[in-house]
Amino acid sequence: MKKIICSFLMFFISFALLAAVSPSERNALIQLHKSTHGKEWRVKWDLNAPISTWYGVKLQDDKVVGLDLSDNNLVGKLPKEITQLVYLQKLNLFKNEISGNIPFMIGDLKLLKMLNLAFNKLSGKIPASIINSTALQTVELYMNQLTGELPAEIGQLNQLQKLSLFNNEIEGQIPSSLYNLRALKTLLLSSNKFSGKLSNEIANLNKLENLSLFENNMEGQVPASLEKLTNLKELNISYNKFTGSVSENLAKLDALNMTMINENGVAANLKVNLNINIAVAEE
Repeated sequence: MKKIICSFLMFFISFALLAAVSPSERNALIQLHKSTHGKEWRVKWDLNAPISTWYGVKLQDDKVVGLDLSDNNLVGKLPKEITQLVYLQKLNLFKNEISGNIPFMIGDLKLLKMLNLAFNKLSGKIPASIINSTALQTVELYMNQLTGELPAEIGQLNQLQKLSLFNNEIEGQIPSSLYNLRALKTLLLSSNKFSGKLSNEIANLNKLENLSLFENNMEGQVPASLEKLTNLKELNISYNKFTGSVSENLAKLDALNMTMINENGVAANLKVNLNINIAVAEE
């Protein structure tokens, strides 16, 4: 009789541990495992074990708040069910072999603070719904195959501090709303197909420390308002179609280490040569 009771208790405890996470969250994790060939991951999940033991899953009060499977050989597509992880604050799938589109309703992750899907094979547009994830502080989608334009209302992500999208195929002009991201410290848009002018409203981003627009199709004068970015440390606007000269007042930004390359491929340091012409990559 004691053995029966003990067995029952063990079963009950095991069931409770497995059932602690909501069914929808558990299903989301299982679908991710299935759609990215979980059996081939470097560090695998035992689906019969409690979710609290699954590699890369962080729980808080029986809710999935973190998922870090970076560099873990995930191959395949992100399932739409991943948006059922509604308590998720951190999603890091950096450096895998994930292809296909970013789930359309990624914006359902309203508590998400950090999104890193960089160094994968993602394609398609950045979903417009991302603007609903207003808690986002970091978005890293670089080294993918993303296309289309940036969501027009990206400026609604008013807590965003880092936006890193370099080495994609994103096109069009920089949305005017982006200049409302006053918390932004890092903006990396290099090696894309951005066009149009860099607005004088760039001065609104007064916390900006790193601005890279390297290797795009941007044109027009370099805004004199750049000199108002007193926290700027790195600025790379080479290999565009900018014309004119850089404001000499930029030399007063003591922290700035600015390198540009002119049409002849000659590198110059801002503080050495303030009159460098920056009509780069013109044909």
